[in-house]
Amino acid sequence: MGKVIAVANQKGGVGKTTTTINLAASLAALEYSVLLIDADPQANSTSGLGFDVKNIQTGLYEMLIKQEDSENIILNSNLEHLDILPSHIDLVGAEIEMLDLPNREKVLQLMLDKIKDNYDFVLIDCSPSLGLITVNALTAADSVIIPVQCEYFALEGLGKLLNTIRIVQSNLNERLDIEGFLLTMFDSRNNLSHQIVDEVRKHFEDMVFETIIARNIKLGEAPSFGQSILNYDANSKGAQNYLALARELIQKTGMTKIPQEDKIMK
Repeated sequence: MGKVIAVANQKGGVGKTTTTINLAASLAALEYSVLLIDADPQANSTSGLGFDVKNIQTGLYEMLIKQEDSENIILNSNLEHLDILPSHIDLVGAEIEMLDLPNREKVLQLMLDKIKDNYDFVLIDCSPSLGLITVNALTAADSVIIPVQCEYFALEGLGKLLNTIRIVQSNLNERLDIEGFLLTMFDSRNNLSHQIVDEVRKHFEDMVFETIIARNIKLGEAPSFGQSILNYDANSKGAQNYLALARELIQKTGMTKIPQEDKIMK
């Protein structure tokens, strides 16, 4: 059964899309089947995997609003084991069109229930908002990864997100869990980055991933070439960070493909 993970933070510029693309690519490189859902009208995950958004005729909008079959929307990426359910600018109007739908918060969940078992992981790249599309993602998800940048005001707005998660847990999706807080854009030369790491770990303790994503110029360059960091520069610090995150997630979720008997130290 596929594990559905939303990557969410209504604060922009914290590394949501970078994390979704590169975590998905890293899981795929480790031979787990992955579906990336681009739930952001900016469609950066779609373009970041090499697709020309202007040529995307059907995407998440058509799935949510027109009930288009997912088989007609999902695309194969240039990475084995990684598919994408793309987005385009029409998604910006979906929230208004969904207002009158019955169970409007569960439209994505009902559609994902039909396809998630085809994958080991389903990752949803949420938009930088707490609107209806993001609520749909949280309602459909088993857990949420929250990127937190190692910069000033890092914790700003997290209270609103956590409150939204609590509301979703109470009213729409009681199984929703916080997979972890992911520290991003870490600069080891900057004292502030170290202070933010300490502050986040103090606040959220073992809910914080051990893996920290370092600030890395290659991570910023890769999307402009329509590639994940693994395709663009597999030897970069960014690639190694996201592979480490993928391995940590696999261990944390108990989905390692290592046989149980091989895990026992002899």
